[in-house]
Amino acid sequence: MRTGIASSSHHCAEILHAGGLTALFDARVDGIDLDRLGLAGKPAPDMFLEAARRLNASPPRTAVFEDATAGVEAARSGNFGLVIGVGSAARTLELLKHGADKVVADLGEVRLEGTAT
Repeated sequence: MRTGIASSSHHCAEILHAGGLTALFDARVDGIDLDRLGLAGKPAPDMFLEAARRLNASPPRTAVFEDATAGVEAARSGNFGLVIGVGSAARTLELLKHGADKVVADLGEVRLEGTAT
């Protein structure tokens, strides 16, 4: 399974490096890419679609994990196969109303079952 990260931050690479997380992602789309490629920010799906392209992944067969309602809307409008909202119980309804398929309070709740065919 390949993973990507999409962030509007111009400091995404530095943040990942400082946290020792760079190796966890096969693709990164960040604020620098937004500017360089002329991509629209969330709630437009451009960042997620570019990340999927870099991963050679079909959006309908790709999951997006997002904590912001604008990001959930972006993933939904990009026709991503699974949109997981990440937030507290108090935010569950809000994330669902904006298009999340499911909401988890913590990514540790997510379990991968089976294999892709």
